Amino acid sequence: MAKTRRKFTREFKLAAIKRLQTGIPVGRVARELEVNPTQLQVWKREFEKRPTSAFSGEGRKRLEETEVAELERKVGRQAMEIDFLKGCLRQIEELRKSQVETANPPSAGKSGKNGKGAAR
Repeated sequence: MAKTRRKFTREFKLAAIKRLQTGIPVGRVARELEVNPTQLQVWKREFEKRPTSAFSGEGRKRLEETEVAELERKVGRQAMEIDFLKGCLRQIEELRKSQVETANPPSAGKSGKNGKGAAR
C-alpha cells in the first residue's frame, strides 16, 4: 500500500509557526500537529527568509486525518485532566483521614452548662 505525501495549507503552516513563536517547544508542536519536528524547522526558516511570500504553493488538508487527530488530542487532554483530578481527590481524602485520626473524638455526654436549669 503506497502512502500519499501529505500536503499542508499555508494557514496550517503559519499557525504552526505562530505557535513556535509563542515559545512552545518544537517537539510539543510537532506531536500536537502530527508533523515531523524537522519539517517545522524548515517551515520556520522559510518563513523567516520570506514572510510575505512563504508557502505560496497549493496545499490541502486531509479532513479525516485532521478530525481524528483533533479528537485524539481532546481525549488525551481529558485523560490528563481526569488523572489530575483523581490525584487531587486522593490528596483531599488523605488529608481528611489524617485530620480525623489526629482530632479528639467528640464526647458522647452533654456538659449541662447550656443555661437550662442552671441555678440563679
